[in-house]
Order: sequence, then structure tokens, then C-alpha cells
Amino acid sequence: MTTLSVIIPAFNEEEGIERVITRVLAVRDALTRMNVALEFIIVDDGSRDQTATRIAKYPQVRLVRHLKNRGYGAAIKTGFRNATGEFLAFLDADATYPPENLPDLVRAALDQNGDMIVASRMSGAKSQMPLVRRVGNLGYATLLSLIGNMTVRDTTSGMRVIRRAKLESLYPLPDGLEFTPAMSTRALHENLNVIEVAVPYSERVGRSKLSVLRDGFRFANAIVWTALAYNPVRILGLFSLALFALAGLIALYVIALRVGGTTTLNAWQLFLIFGAVLAAITGISLFSLGAMFNYLVALFHKKPVRQGLFGKPVFDPPLETHFGWIGIVSALIGTGIGIVALVLSLQGWSVERLWLYFLFAASFVIIGLQLSIAWIVMRVLDELARRDASAQRDLVESEPGNVSVGVAPARAES
Repeated sequence: MTTLSVIIPAFNEEEGIERVITRVLAVRDALTRMNVALEFIIVDDGSRDQTATRIAKYPQVRLVRHLKNRGYGAAIKTGFRNATGEFLAFLDADATYPPENLPDLVRAALDQNGDMIVASRMSGAKSQMPLVRRVGNLGYATLLSLIGNMTVRDTTSGMRVIRRAKLESLYPLPDGLEFTPAMSTRALHENLNVIEVAVPYSERVGRSKLSVLRDGFRFANAIVWTALAYNPVRILGLFSLALFALAGLIALYVIALRVGGTTTLNAWQLFLIFGAVLAAITGISLFSLGAMFNYLVALFHKKPVRQGLFGKPVFDPPLETHFGWIGIVSALIGTGIGIVALVLSLQGWSVERLWLYFLFAASFVIIGLQLSIAWIVMRVLDELARRDASAQRDLVESEPGNVSVGVAPARAES
């Protein structure tokens, strides 16, 4: 029989903990009919009220206690360490999530081979979530969907079922309330089969411990930094694309001015040109930095993880493999423009006519140097990866048919 370990972190939840315990125990029969046994663990995270005393009244519940408050995520991880089930579930102690839906989450894991089943509060089921938190959760889901290139509806849900065999791939996880968004981000980038199941959401019993501004920032911070540890070029590349678009729009504006007969630029127009050049150079720098970081991340993980600016290959071979010759061409173009501008200045052209040529020349050279340096760094990283793979292969493999391993023949005694 499969075992489901249900873990509840509790900190000063004396008002609603017994109600939640009763509701969790009530799903035992439904799980049994699915051939699933229930293991129930509550981690008291240093409560200063009667939470632990009330939990102790239920012999069906295993109580694990932190002597001092260590945080929401730390309590769940303690529950994971003490659990024995093939599937691990957790939900809050404040009666916001419906324990009655645990069988639905387990069924999704079994029937659809799910690795992590998320009880989604943002998928259309009845919800009593306050408006400000609904807007915040929509923002986090949008952020992760954009970063991960996959639609996610609820990144901060506090009710989930996880296949124990996949738990290691989700670590490390933070100790605080940002535990759940970090888990969602890791699951997506580790290519786990994440399934969202719509559940109703109720207003909590007792006082909320969530600070909208402080914890909201921590949630967004956890999503961004966790994603950077897997796919830096996705985040940095999106910024670079936005900067390229800005530079392109300004370039079109300047061209339109020139076509319209404007030959003298005012201070704001000069500032726009400066901004376009700065945006283009910064965009190239961010994209090349993201590509280099992706090489480092791939070397560190030593296994396939979700990477790439668009989530799948667009160029074959990848664009960064062309950085070398693109950088050289860019530097040569810049040098050529600079030489032409110098010759024209020696022939009497005024600085007012030539400054833009020199600006473009410097920009092309700088961009060329950035791309060339990035290409060299990635070539070195690629060579290191090849050496490591070759060394491992030579240590464990031999060519079939050419090597015979056995016991040395006995030598006759004289």
C-alpha cells in the first residue's frame, strides 16, 4: 500500500488547529479506498500558545516540535525528514486549504504520473482570498510564467503533494515563507511534471503572519534568484531584448528625422541617441553575460535543466557559438567607420558632421570586444566540460572486444 505523509507546519495556531486535524483525519477512509495509507505529522514551530497541547490530544497525529521558531519552510522540511511516505503532502494550519481535496491531489499524482501536484487557488474554484493577495499571487504567477516560459497559475500555494523520489531535485529550499515560490521555480526548471488542481480557498482562522510588502518582495526575490541559478540567459536575455527594442525605436526616430530633412538635433534628440547607444551596448553585455552564466550553470548541474532564452533551440548551432566571428566583424565595421571619419576630418569636415560617425564607430568596436571576450570564455568553459566528460569516460569505459578481463592463467610449478 502506498503511504501519503501529510505535514502541517504550525506556529501559534491554537484557534484553528483542532478543526484542521479533524478534517485531515476525516479523509483517511477516502485514501484507504485508493489503497493509500495516511501518515499525519504536525511540526510545532516554537509556538508560544496552546498549539502543541491541543495537537497532543490526538494520538493519530505525530507531533514534532521546534524549541524556537525557525520559519515556515524550516518546519515543512523537518516534517519531510520525519516522514516515511512515498508521497509527501503539506498544507497550512489555518483552515484556508481544504484537506478534503487531498485525495484529488493524490489521484492526479497516481493517474497522471505527477511529480508535484499544486492545489491551485487561481484556477477558477471558489475563493475568499483578499483582493490585494489575489493581485500579488497573479503577479508572482505572471513573473514565473515569463521567466520559466511556461504557464503557471499559482506559485505560492501552501497545499501540495510531492513524490518523495523527486524531493532531492527541489533542494535547497529556504526556511521562510518564500519556501513555496522557490519550490515552484525549481520544479519548473528541473523539468518535473507539475500538475495544478483547482481547489476552493477560505479565509484563514486567526491572525495572518504574512506581510504583503515584506513577504511579497521576498517571494519575487526567491523566484528571480532561483531562476538565475538555472537559466540566467532567460532573465538577462529578456532585459537585453527590451533594450534592443528601445535602441531600435530610437534609431527609427532618428532616421525619420533625417528623411524629413532635419539636419540639426536639439538637446533631447542628442540625449535619445546617447540612450540608444547605451541601450544597445548594455543589451549586448547582458545577453553575453547570460550566455556565459548558462555555460557555468550547465557545468554545475551536470544534468539537463530547462535553459535557453526561448525555452527551446532557435539557432542550430546556438547563437553564442557565433559570437567569435560576429564580434570580429562588428569590431572591423567600427574600425572602418572610425577610419573613414578620420579621413573626412582631415579633409576639412567639421566635428558637428562627424561626431555621430565616431560614436557609432566606438559602439561597434565595444560590442565586438564584448562578443569576442564572451566567445573566448565560453570556449574555455566548453573545453573544460569536454575534458571532464572525457576523463570520466576513459576511467569507466573500454572499447568492446579489445580488452579482456579475467583471471591470469596458473603458472606450472617446477
